[in-house]
Parts: sequence; C-alpha cells; structure tokens
Amino acid sequence: MPADDVPEQPWLTDAQMAAWLPFLRTLLQLPHELDKQLRETAGINHAHYGILAMLSAQDDGMLSMTALAQQSATSPSRLSHAVSSLEQRGWVVRSQCTGDKRMQYAALTPAGRILLDQVAPDHVATVRRLVFDQLSDADVESLRRITSKIVAAIND
Repeated sequence: MPADDVPEQPWLTDAQMAAWLPFLRTLLQLPHELDKQLRETAGINHAHYGILAMLSAQDDGMLSMTALAQQSATSPSRLSHAVSSLEQRGWVVRSQCTGDKRMQYAALTPAGRILLDQVAPDHVATVRRLVFDQLSDADVESLRRITSKIVAAIND
C-alpha cells in the first residue's frame, strides 16, 4: 500500500504525547499562576491586565473595541464585559466614534497608566521566573517560532 493510501493514525505518537502533555499543563497552569500574581498585586486577572497593556502599547492609548477584541483573542461580548469592569475602576474609558456611531473606542486613563506602571514590574518578574528564566536564548527563539506556527494554524 503506497504511503499516500495509509490512513492517518487516530492517536498521537509517543513523541507527540510526550510533547503534548507538558504543553497542555502549561496552557492550564500558566494563566492560573499569572492570575494569582495579578490578583494579589492589582485585584485583576491576566485578561484584564492584557487589555490594559494592549491599550498602553498604542501611542494614544486607544484602540477600537473591534481591534481590541481581535488582539486579545476574545469575543466582543466578553471584551465588553471586561472593559466595563475596567471602566468601573477608572482605568479605561469608552467613547463613540464621531464618524460611525456603531464603532466604540477604549482608551487607557491616566489612572490605568499609573496602575500599569505599578503592576508591570512584578508581573514581568513573574513571567521571567516562570517562563524565560527556564529557557536559553535558543529556546526562546524556538518558542517564538513554534507558537507563531500554532497561532497561524488557529487563525486560518
């Protein structure tokens, strides 16, 4: 039987399983650890921190809700709920687009920027301790390359 006619194996190979299980544990445990650190220092979860960080990365501290949902890989309704929570704390404000009333923007407030300035050092230290301190420079490049391929497959 030619190789092209061989049905695909329905199970992961031993090598794939040996890679998959630690990867899966990482996917499950890392967000929990990051949430724990951020809840202790700022009272927010990693998803909310990510929204604040994405806004702070913009020159004007602002993104459309659509762009923010895409960048944060979350649904518009989930993002709206998260932004509402951040608004209640005074860290984000929403505004309507003057040219298109259907479009809203989220903007980081001065209080949100102050919060990030206070929280970011501990958060970065946690990320370094849990991830990057465990890796060589070559590992970091491999991680970037591998995760980029996975994200591309997910986004296809």
